[in-house]
Amino acid sequence: MKFFYTLGVNFYTLGVRIASLWNPKARKWVDGRRDVWKKLEQFQPKKNIYWFHCASLGEFEQGRPIIEEIKSRQNCQIVITFFSPSGYEVRKGYREADLVVYLPKDSASNARRFIDVVQPDHVFFIKYEFWAHYIFECRARNIPVYSVSALFRRDQVFFTGYGGFMRKVLKEFTKIFVQNESSKALLNEIEIEAIVSGDTRYDRVMKNAEKVVQYEAIETFCRGGKVMICGSIWQEDLEVIKDKIGELEDWKVIIAPHEISPRFIEKIKRSINLKSICYSQIDSFSDERLLIIDNIGMLMNLYQYGQIAFIGGAFRTGLHNILEPAAFGLPVIFGNKYSKFPEAYEFIENGIGFSVANKSQFSAVLDELMKSDLKEKVNRFMHSHTGATEIVLNELSISES
Repeated sequence: MKFFYTLGVNFYTLGVRIASLWNPKARKWVDGRRDVWKKLEQFQPKKNIYWFHCASLGEFEQGRPIIEEIKSRQNCQIVITFFSPSGYEVRKGYREADLVVYLPKDSASNARRFIDVVQPDHVFFIKYEFWAHYIFECRARNIPVYSVSALFRRDQVFFTGYGGFMRKVLKEFTKIFVQNESSKALLNEIEIEAIVSGDTRYDRVMKNAEKVVQYEAIETFCRGGKVMICGSIWQEDLEVIKDKIGELEDWKVIIAPHEISPRFIEKIKRSINLKSICYSQIDSFSDERLLIIDNIGMLMNLYQYGQIAFIGGAFRTGLHNILEPAAFGLPVIFGNKYSKFPEAYEFIENGIGFSVANKSQFSAVLDELMKSDLKEKVNRFMHSHTGATEIVLNELSISES
């Protein structure tokens, strides 16, 4: 199976190189790796080195609370590797890291070379990352390797008849920290122990909510009234929410599209029967009731102004961040494609999240939420789910030095 694993990695790498001829994301994946070894050779390891590997931006956000807490406690060096351009391009200048690079292809020789250069004392693989050669090499050198905020599902290769090799990879981890009891139970079935720590993103979003940035212009737009925030909206989301939002009389609406192209923004204006204005033009605000955010980076801070949130992505490729609005006490509505997002199930089970499949369901749920006040309930839930970072650090005996 090790042979077939290595063959699969090589075929994937070849496929991305071919796709880079026409696909911009694949081209970034290839181009970004051209000078990886040069950057690595320039790194000067000193002592107490923590290496974190994240597939992309979402996984980085799960590792980030641990990174920042370790950095605040110890004199250490932080090395971060990414698999995807969507993580690397956004966080390559992350100030808490001493080195941020792409992870070289997973091979036995690359793993040996990488470990020789970086010389990590502790290694963290976040969520779904299980690169076999790197993990084997670390353990061969007695370097502790941890899986953090991991999630496991019945349909993953570890739980199949042909998954013996990947089960061996899992058994090499020093400790595995999982998000929920169901993941622990699955691992127990294949005789692997795990610690339920929860999701470190709860720690992250609650901490962010404490240092929220305020916008005077948006406060003027809201004028203390009731506001619905629609975050990370795609075309598919717009089709579901546009009619009902256009009927709202006493509420104002803020929409932050996932794509801020002029074409999509114009489509939002045409689709929703409310007088609208873009954030870039808000200085000329008069009596508009729909504010469209035509920039990137504000969304997390917008939730402080809302009472209800609709989060996009779950009619398309995947649900976007529902923890951020909940950190401000907002109940959350989202689409019906959320099977890979355990937080969505928990939100629904606890009555603070609401999945809808079409326009009529969205309308009915919104009507009910506009008559309710769930802020205290949402806040209780969010506070009860914090603490994953401290559980991990306590288990690893990482204290101040």
